[in-house]
Amino acid sequence: MGSLWHGMTMSQHNLMQNPMLKAGIIAIGKRNMAQTAPDTPLIPLAEAKRFISECLQAVGAPKKHADAMGDLLVAADRRGHMSHGMNRLEMFVNDIRSGNCDPKAVPKILKETVATAWVDGQNGLGVVIGDFCMGTAIKKAKEVGIGIAAAKGSNHYGISSRYNFQAVKEGLLGMNFTNTSPFLAPTRSKKAFFGTNPIALAAPGKEGDKFVLDVSTTAVSYGKIEIARRKGIPIPEGWAQDKDGRTTTDTNIAMAPTSCLMPLGGSETNSGYKGYGLAFIVEIFAGILSGATYGPNIKRWLSTERVADLGQCFIAINPKCFAPGFEDRLSDLMNAIRKSEPADPAKPVVVPGDIEKQQAIAVDKAGGVRYIANQMETCKRLSEQLKVKPLRGQP
Repeated sequence: MGSLWHGMTMSQHNLMQNPMLKAGIIAIGKRNMAQTAPDTPLIPLAEAKRFISECLQAVGAPKKHADAMGDLLVAADRRGHMSHGMNRLEMFVNDIRSGNCDPKAVPKILKETVATAWVDGQNGLGVVIGDFCMGTAIKKAKEVGIGIAAAKGSNHYGISSRYNFQAVKEGLLGMNFTNTSPFLAPTRSKKAFFGTNPIALAAPGKEGDKFVLDVSTTAVSYGKIEIARRKGIPIPEGWAQDKDGRTTTDTNIAMAPTSCLMPLGGSETNSGYKGYGLAFIVEIFAGILSGATYGPNIKRWLSTERVADLGQCFIAINPKCFAPGFEDRLSDLMNAIRKSEPADPAKPVVVPGDIEKQQAIAVDKAGGVRYIANQMETCKRLSEQLKVKPLRGQP
């Protein structure tokens, strides 16, 4: 890891000026790289993007849309969110093949003001709708200080941070919300009413530094349980509950149709009702505001019985419309937190987004990503079914 820092941006270099943080980040990088699959090929990012794009083109997606999906999924793997990267490809392929997603669709604006837009995603790929909506919000924020675009008729749009990064690149704050298939049981309930309903925000600091938060309002994303099952390992207490509302560590039980994810915080005793409340807020912004399908009315996860009609909301805010010096103050706060004395010297204090940033550096240094054997088998099966050139890597 000694040459890990070669090619870093200025903001990444500045992070490493804190010796305690640097030591911790190196440890994080080693840990994350150790969690990959050393017995599977190293897949260059460009090769992973090529494979994803060609698979989606094989089922009817235009190259532009398929390439955007490749960028989306590989960005997730690069940042360490393996549950939302290549792991999701088969789902998108199945949605298109079943007719429940139109890969050629383009979103359209139904109603518009200087600061708002109501959008119909027309059942297109989530990444296409997300890019369109955040682009619309950014344009409005530059003109009037804030832009909000709410979309109905959407599909899974991958990692939320993709869209917020687009706002940050323009010097804006970016936020977005999406509802998903019902997984989360409200506190005291046995039934799922909400999805993982993530909350995501990114804000620009100085010299390319940024605050990046992208978290589900469930204890974990459903993808984390999928990955645990692929690896054949149990999940921690507090992630999921069975049909009777009792917590379980068995991934097969956790993924049963009658089971639910627990809200952020877990049980009521551990303040899980706060996560439940946050999920409700996301549903208001995503499903209720947009007129999309909402709550328990959304189709079951991985079901091809009907379209998803997910709701999403994208917000861009221009900090220049408020007090001067936003980026300076944010960087000052983030750096003060990074330099604070940790309770455990082996675990330095970080700002949301730091760990993902350093994981991306580690992946770039390694030259690619190693997927677990189970995932490679899925990719092999897809290549055979779709008659696409297999995913190729190096030892």
